[in-house]
Amino acid sequence: MLNFKHLHYFWVTAKQGSISKASENLHITPQTISGQISLLEEQLGKPLFAKVGRNLELTDNGRMVLSYADEIFSLGSELEQSVRAASTDRTQLLRVGVADSVPKSIAYRLLEPAMSLDDPVRFVCKENSLESLLGELALHKLDLIIADGQIPPHLGVRGFNHFLGECGTSFMAAASVADNYRTPFPHCLVGAPFLIPSDQSIIQAQLLQWFEKHSIHPRITGEFDDRALMKAFGQAGAGVFIVPSAIAQEVSEQFKVVIIGSTEEIREQFFAIATERRLSNPALIAINNAAQEWLR
Repeated sequence: MLNFKHLHYFWVTAKQGSISKASENLHITPQTISGQISLLEEQLGKPLFAKVGRNLELTDNGRMVLSYADEIFSLGSELEQSVRAASTDRTQLLRVGVADSVPKSIAYRLLEPAMSLDDPVRFVCKENSLESLLGELALHKLDLIIADGQIPPHLGVRGFNHFLGECGTSFMAAASVADNYRTPFPHCLVGAPFLIPSDQSIIQAQLLQWFEKHSIHPRITGEFDDRALMKAFGQAGAGVFIVPSAIAQEVSEQFKVVIIGSTEEIREQFFAIATERRLSNPALIAINNAAQEWLR
């Protein structure tokens, strides 16, 4: 029978990229990990890693074993989450990663339904790039990621994209800026100072294509990874900025800015990325169901 401890050591090493990093992650000596992987290779009768200079690279067999290991440990995580969700004697811990390209108001609105469950939920929220968060999900350090796009295929991370919904895009600015651009939307944006999300956000490409389609050439005055910071600049009068239409009224009231116009041609999509193929955790189900009602 396959030794799952050996398989786990191999899996962590493959994910971390080296025995030394796996050693730090697992808090055991490199010699122990190396020995356990050798025993796994001996049992399978095939080498799983090849030495290339000072680095380790997966062999063809190693890549095949890794794909099975991803599935095995993904199912193990589902089992753990299902058992934890079924427990009623303690607060459920929900570890959530929020991609830094997702507006914080959207993230809150998506996660808030889980706070209304009969069984209490305690959130541990982390914000980072989607790529970094996917690495933590693969190591089962996160239960869920809120993102504005699906898992990039080139990353090879095992996970499941659960579509939450989508909405159009609204254009906003401080009144002092909007007053200077009173021509009909969207041509009022020609020559207007404009703040755009960085290329870390999927929405940037859509926005630039939309400008091109409508022959609109604004004056780009800023590019932002953090859309909360972009809104702060917009509030101060640095330029026009965009927000998902689902939160446009909320942003207008909170930041004292006005809506210049909206379009359904630019669609912001939101996903819950999890290791579960089918959502079984009550908190994740609540998030998914509420999002389906809110985001059309």
